[in-house]
Amino acid sequence: MLTIALPKGRIAKETLEKFEAAFGEKFIFEDRKLILEKAGFRFLNVRNQDVPTYVMHGAADLGVVGLDVLEEKEYDLIKLLDLELGRCKVAFGLKRGEELDFNKSKITIATKHEKIAKRYFEEKAMAVDIIKLYGSIELAPLVDLADCIVDIVETGETMKQNGLEVGPTIMESSAHLIVNKNSFYAKKDLILDLKEKIEAQL
Repeated sequence: MLTIALPKGRIAKETLEKFEAAFGEKFIFEDRKLILEKAGFRFLNVRNQDVPTYVMHGAADLGVVGLDVLEEKEYDLIKLLDLELGRCKVAFGLKRGEELDFNKSKITIATKHEKIAKRYFEEKAMAVDIIKLYGSIELAPLVDLADCIVDIVETGETMKQNGLEVGPTIMESSAHLIVNKNSFYAKKDLILDLKEKIEAQL
């Protein structure tokens, strides 16, 4: 049996649809249930941010998670397949009409993507002050808590509605099928068979 950690919400639903197409079975989490067992699979319904943790510690063999979450966690996992779901990007958000001033001695950024932002500025050899926020990040530049924000952007609508505009892109992201390294060696045939069947649905 393969155990697969899915992020709650739309990505889980779209992933299960791919499994349904690939295996000709209906996969639906019953009301508020966190585990779904069927057709040789056990699906776990977990928070997006927690998917890599379940896979890293071997509580799940595989997981489905956005590349941005994966980059932020920096775990040693195998990226098996880009599922091409939940496409978005991690980008800067700036006050309307402002540009990112790379000549400043130090830039203050508000974000929940600390490592991604830090890496970006390290590569540019620039000093950066990172303030970690968990929500309503768009507020930070408006109340002068930060020069700008780094956040997930799908359409840019949230930023626009809050007086910000989308700045440079740091990375593109989409949902990937990831695998625990030990599981990969122990259940290689099962996993590669799954990969092939899902790939055929993309």
